[in-house]
Amino acid sequence: MATEIPQSMEQEFRQWNDGDGISLETWAECSGNYALAVGYAALFWPEFKVFGKYILHEYLPPESVTQWETESHLTPGQIEAMLNHIHLSDLHPGDEGNLTADKLIFIGNRLKEIYKAKLAWLYPDRPCEVHFSIPENPDDYRGYELTFWQKIWDD
Repeated sequence: MATEIPQSMEQEFRQWNDGDGISLETWAECSGNYALAVGYAALFWPEFKVFGKYILHEYLPPESVTQWETESHLTPGQIEAMLNHIHLSDLHPGDEGNLTADKLIFIGNRLKEIYKAKLAWLYPDRPCEVHFSIPENPDDYRGYELTFWQKIWDD
């Protein structure tokens, strides 16, 4: 079964194949390239690491944890969630003109599934909560955020 196409992309997709349309997967095959595929593989299957009591994105420097622990009044769970959050609107800073709420929701829901699966696979003894925030105002693109933290902090 083909993946549902975000509404903001439907008109473009219907123009393919003499008006018969095209699936999202086939469109990506026709429009993309291997270099982009490598980049998206890294972006959408991120690397994580354990740093002390935290699970973090691999690219975060250890001093960022120390700084937040010493300079804030946040709990460990709040620190972990804050350090791990990403704004989906930051994925392609040069493409704001093509940004729509339905695209952000599509990507956010998929990334939430990916993060949940990978974190459970890598850290079965450290269950994580993965949260995708959708703002009340759909045009508040900065408000579409993905983050995670260990459930142990919720106790």
